[in-house]
Amino acid sequence: MFTPKAVLRSSAVTAAVAAAVLGLGAGGAQAAGWPPLQPGAYLYTGTGGSGAVTTVDLNDFGTCHALSTPARSVQVANGSASVQLYPGAGCTGSYSWLSGSLAQSNLPFPAQSYRVVPA
Repeated sequence: MFTPKAVLRSSAVTAAVAAAVLGLGAGGAQAAGWPPLQPGAYLYTGTGGSGAVTTVDLNDFGTCHALSTPARSVQVANGSASVQLYPGAGCTGSYSWLSGSLAQSNLPFPAQSYRVVPA
């Protein structure tokens, strides 16, 4: 049977481990060079949120947008919209990638077009 001291000690250890893991995760994201997460959606020509940036109009649902330079990474912080990215121009290709409404990710392919969809 656990004594109150043992339970408190165990809780303190668990909290310390959780804080260390969270600290490592935050340090890893910052070390990768991602820009700070901010409201909206952004497409980057480089991986890890680097290179030229395109700001996505999250109120323009359904319209296909062409990119002059393919996007390699995306960052989205919005509760109601996602970005659907396509490898081909004109929102074409045999597959697409959907960001979700909270994302910070390198893309599995260079995206040449996108559209905003409800989350």
